[in-house]
Amino acid sequence: MKSFLPVRYRLALALCVFSSASSAGVQLAGTRIVYPATEREASILVKNQGSADIMIQSWMEPDARDTGADVPFAITPSLARMGGNKQQMLRVFYHGKGLPEDRESVFWLNVQEIPQQAKDENSLQVAFRQRIKVFYRPKGVTVTQAEAPMQLQWRLVSRDGTSQLEVQNPSALNISLGTVTLNSGQQEYLVEEQMLAPKSTTYMKIKKLQDIPSGQVLLHWETINDYGGLIKHETSLEK
Repeated sequence: MKSFLPVRYRLALALCVFSSASSAGVQLAGTRIVYPATEREASILVKNQGSADIMIQSWMEPDARDTGADVPFAITPSLARMGGNKQQMLRVFYHGKGLPEDRESVFWLNVQEIPQQAKDENSLQVAFRQRIKVFYRPKGVTVTQAEAPMQLQWRLVSRDGTSQLEVQNPSALNISLGTVTLNSGQQEYLVEEQMLAPKSTTYMKIKKLQDIPSGQVLLHWETINDYGGLIKHETSLEK
């Protein structure tokens, strides 16, 4: 008779399915994909770091800001078998229509590892999923990834009964932020950073800051470049 997994193990399995933990056998050779419209395709290398054969399933989905939007991309192969310590190139193709031409669009690539069926029917198998951003950059976008952060406009505002950080992004690129901290006097406050959409205004909460401080306020912030590297910046804030 087959034994049923206790509830706690079923819950653990459900959580692990959506994990991108480093213990997974599959490793992606990058933290993001930048797809210039001038190229016919974009690609990323997937490596099986384990010794056992696995299957990988790949698909794309819209960003949370555009839930329900169409995904005009195809991935090949969408399902592939990988031997132990082998690698596979995933290729991403754009259908050629449906996305804005005056700004960058962002989607998510999902790569899920499907282990072989275990011989022991009572064993617990875990399917790890990794997700990375895919940035589609149209021909009409001329600002560079290095120039776009310099166009950001920051200021402190009172909003919804709290002090928040307002940032305007007039550029045509999505700007991914790393750590953002606010320094006033001897105090440092952590900001709940977000990815800044093109041609948008974003409001970010500042942890433990009740009132807008007086005196000099410095903002230390990081942006993530096309290669996943962190670039440090410092800005004196307008109040």
